[in-house]
Amino acid sequence: MAEPKSDIKQSEEWQKAVAYEITDHDIERQRQLLGFDEPAKTREYIQTATTDNIRNFAHGCGDDNPLFCDPNYSKKTRWGGVIAPGMMCAQINKPMKGDPVPDEIKALRKSLFRGIHVFVSGSDWTFHRPVFPGDTIYSFNGEESCEVKQSEFAGRSVINVRRDVKVNQRGEVVAVYRILRVLTERKTAVKKGKYSAIKPAEWTDEGFAEVEEIYAGETVQGSTKRYFEKVEKGDGLGLQAKGPLTVTDVVCFHAGGYGFVPYAPTVGRLAHKNRKRIAPFYVKNEYGVPDVAQRLHWDPMWAQAIGNPMAYDYGVMRENYLWSYLNDWAGDDAIITNVHDEIRKFNYMGDVQKVSGEVLAKRTENGQNLVDVAVKFTNQREEETVRGTATIALPDKDGSLPMYPEVPAELAQKAARMMARHWELGGE
Repeated sequence: MAEPKSDIKQSEEWQKAVAYEITDHDIERQRQLLGFDEPAKTREYIQTATTDNIRNFAHGCGDDNPLFCDPNYSKKTRWGGVIAPGMMCAQINKPMKGDPVPDEIKALRKSLFRGIHVFVSGSDWTFHRPVFPGDTIYSFNGEESCEVKQSEFAGRSVINVRRDVKVNQRGEVVAVYRILRVLTERKTAVKKGKYSAIKPAEWTDEGFAEVEEIYAGETVQGSTKRYFEKVEKGDGLGLQAKGPLTVTDVVCFHAGGYGFVPYAPTVGRLAHKNRKRIAPFYVKNEYGVPDVAQRLHWDPMWAQAIGNPMAYDYGVMRENYLWSYLNDWAGDDAIITNVHDEIRKFNYMGDVQKVSGEVLAKRTENGQNLVDVAVKFTNQREEETVRGTATIALPDKDGSLPMYPEVPAELAQKAARMMARHWELGGE
């Protein structure tokens, strides 16, 4: 058996991993890809929603809201049964068939930003309908924008926004998911050393008891209606806790359905095939074994090797925590129509997130009673790690229930065409 290396940064594999740079050529190729949409061919861990995988996904996010977890409870709501937490549809996908990708697009993508580290730094969601058990979700996606910036963390960086349009088996747009990604050079991140002074959290019994007290005081609005007339600008949304973060949290999020396909953690022969298919994504660990680059979410040595003091969460974990917080406040009859978030700081192992929010404004638009809110996540260092805003449609005392926003006609037509082509090509 090979002896563990004492310092992964000094290994030959590490030197290879940090050798990749962001080039002007790659930036130009990326910009030429803007506006090209194609069917998503990925087969996620979940392709069709079920009562069980909806519950498991909610539990993987720490959410025990009975609207998602208890069929006997949910059948008495306006929805008539279990529905999925809104952002879960990002993790549901069945391959969509479509015409071959043009050769010029393939050429632009070949080895694009190879070896460059990618951080998810935020997202923007617009929701158009719920996901019920039995719904199969397909999607098509494309690059929407590309911007070059100088990052304090990693020098030169590229900011990309990708739009994913989530579509059900009836060709209806369920949601539009815009993902903000930051691409950085690994070697630059290490040289900067911006986060080297951050120390791991250390929890005393008394300190942890304060976190437990927050959990004990959390409430779910549930079936109690939150009426539009009762909400006022400046109202608080309550306080919740998320964490302290553990490797178990990351494992539960994966087990709940977060596949990260096509870079999913795999075992045995599947891992062998993945290493052959996407070799640059595998970097040797301290034992000399090629392992996934994303292990920075649970492997502290690799996290330190690319410039962070500790392993940290997936940004999408906190995005789902944000949605859960909003839904807990809004109640069963409400509809979260839009969520925008910015991941501003890392959430390291041992960190706790205190989630709070307030009402920014209320308005009536197109017959809908809308409330705009702001949310922030703050860690034990009193740093704001997530900044979010959302729009929530609420019921009123006259008995009118909110509805999902209409899908823009052009997008609805494109989704219908994409699904029609899928069926024409023998899609299931």
